[in-house]
Amino acid sequence: METGSASLHRWRFFRLGGFDQVRLDSAEDLLHLGELDQKLWAALSCPVNGLEFDPQTLAMLDTDGDGRVRVPEILAAVEWVSAVLRDLRPLLAGSSALPLAAIDDSTDEGRKLLASARQIQNFLGQSGAESITIEHVNSTESLLHDSPFNGDGVITPASARDETTQHLIEEIMACVGSVQDRGGAPGISVEQIEGFFQALTLHAAWLDDARSNAQAILPFGENTASAVASVQALRIKIDDYFIRSALAAYDPKSVEALSPALTTYEAISLKELTLNAELEHFPLARIEADRPLPLQIGVNPAWAEALVAFNTLLVTPLFGEVDSLSSCQWDQIKNVLSPFEAWQAAKAGTEVEGLGYERIKALLAGDSRETLEKIVTEDLSLAEQVESFEGVTRLVHFTRDLLPLLNNFVAFRDFYAQDRKAIFQAGTLYLDGRACELCVRVANPDTHATLATLSQTYLAYCRCTRSGSSEHMYIAAAFTGGDSDNLMIGRNGLFYDRLDRDWDATIVKIIEHPISVRQAFMSPYKRIGRMIGEQIAKFAAAKDSAVDATAGTKLAGIGTSPDATKTPTPFDVGKFAGIFAAIGLALGAIGTALAAVMGGFLSLALWQMPLVIGGIMLMISGPSMLIAYLKLRQRNLAPILDAGGWAVNTKARINIPFGATLTKLAELPQGAKRSLLDPFAEKKTPWKRWALLLFLFVALGMAWDKGYIQSLAASLKPLFSTAQTNQTSETAPQTGANQTVPANTKQ
Repeated sequence: METGSASLHRWRFFRLGGFDQVRLDSAEDLLHLGELDQKLWAALSCPVNGLEFDPQTLAMLDTDGDGRVRVPEILAAVEWVSAVLRDLRPLLAGSSALPLAAIDDSTDEGRKLLASARQIQNFLGQSGAESITIEHVNSTESLLHDSPFNGDGVITPASARDETTQHLIEEIMACVGSVQDRGGAPGISVEQIEGFFQALTLHAAWLDDARSNAQAILPFGENTASAVASVQALRIKIDDYFIRSALAAYDPKSVEALSPALTTYEAISLKELTLNAELEHFPLARIEADRPLPLQIGVNPAWAEALVAFNTLLVTPLFGEVDSLSSCQWDQIKNVLSPFEAWQAAKAGTEVEGLGYERIKALLAGDSRETLEKIVTEDLSLAEQVESFEGVTRLVHFTRDLLPLLNNFVAFRDFYAQDRKAIFQAGTLYLDGRACELCVRVANPDTHATLATLSQTYLAYCRCTRSGSSEHMYIAAAFTGGDSDNLMIGRNGLFYDRLDRDWDATIVKIIEHPISVRQAFMSPYKRIGRMIGEQIAKFAAAKDSAVDATAGTKLAGIGTSPDATKTPTPFDVGKFAGIFAAIGLALGAIGTALAAVMGGFLSLALWQMPLVIGGIMLMISGPSMLIAYLKLRQRNLAPILDAGGWAVNTKARINIPFGATLTKLAELPQGAKRSLLDPFAEKKTPWKRWALLLFLFVALGMAWDKGYIQSLAASLKPLFSTAQTNQTSETAPQTGANQTVPANTKQ
């Protein structure tokens, strides 16, 4: 959103990090925040996770639940707070206590918030308090959990005023289920109450139908259900038997095929027979044409017990004591039981079947439903106030946290301040004698590094773990001071988060960039030193391998040579003389070159010599220092934050002076005493002294060879002559007019 330039509000800006940042110090600044051009905002969005900020406040700001806080959500929060507060001074102070007098009760929303704040105080037993705090609103959830009424229309057993109602609520939850109330306790709402009593009505009507038509529906009285169960267990087998008998009457030749084959009996004859499923597949009795079903003798042993129950419950009551059952009698039994089966199929209200007929009729006859509905109505009467609890919680959190968030969103004021940290700074990493203040949480180092490398900042990704816990996290630490000589994957350090908890930190990934100009100055010499060391190591390794190979060859040849008395090769004096001559020639050339260099250097005036040395060092270190300086000026916070989910809207520079404050090097405390006596210091060796003397002799020899010493002596000779003449004139005897000359000297 862009606004015109005709805004009457006069904004104030300060310059930090190479860009202009708005100052938000007054209520007028907040009231006109929507008029500020978004191109001047430091950020346009930030994640709700991974920040050193109250996650509850961030969740309240994230109204669309997408895990990000955006500019419109920030503006909406500022507008809402400005509308419900008549005094913004608590917000500007970042106070965790909101005075109730600051709430504007001239509006409907303000009155509701004020009433809810006082209701919370009543719950806490602090009625009449002048302010409400973060601790008060954070206790709202526990208050709602412990309170029998919380305005959500869900009543729990604790909401009942007597044991009868409490037992009824528990019965309803057991029959039709429960829902959670706002405090998290299981309970019932109007839907559960209505469903329960509807089930009671349907089930009672179903039971009454059986009682009013008992002769048809319950022909066997209380045993009807058992009789039906017995029929259902045998229905398939009895139908199977009578169908087989009818087929045998239709075609006598089919009797053998319709009965178990002889081979089947032979297969099981060698086993120990049991009443298993194999026998259950046999017919109930021997198959004959139109033969009634025997009930006692000649029946399948696997079904004998079921037939006894069937005979007792149905056949005997209907037909008396008989030994068999005809097909017509079987059809009659099914017809007698069909009303009961139809009645069973029409069963309704099964949810409350376990309560029993008497309990169901008692509940329907009483006023229990009205009692429950009154309790729900009483709970809903607090809905408006309780729903405003969330508004009070949001208002108190915004009062404390909104301005600090603006100083890390609209501007990066907290980041560039020296007395506090930004919300994206996770803590301090201590590693390699340094304390890194710019540490941000990252979800995945590899993913974060893809974009963060554009920051031109030396980043070390560390995996942080806590002792005795499976908790871990990743951080990206910016090194803006010192050098990178001892920074490598696997180095361990200690990370302190914003709660001062210590974590073991291990470097797992590094993004290489210049750290300081001083490091760039020394880097060429370090590279030369490493190159020389590597070449020496390679040369020594090659020679060592050659010696091992030669020695192995010679040792292998000992005792295996066919000519043990072979004359050794004579020493070639001329060959070695040539080698020594070549070595001498090379040394002479090197000496001549060094003599020429030293001669040219010594031919300079005394004031020119430091300039030459400085020029040589500048030629060696200058390019790397220039490149490092340019890169250090390009260090940018934005890619580091963007890689973590931010949408930074500006170039937040980390210049050299500011970078020095983000990484503190180890220094002795002010006023500390230091002893230079080290009992474990390396012993001094005389070779350094001899090397210095050798260098002086070589330098004097070269100076004598070039005539520099003679020239210096000639130039100094007049000075010594003048000094001697002056000394002679001062020591000569003085003569004058008044001086007496001895007589013996006159001659």
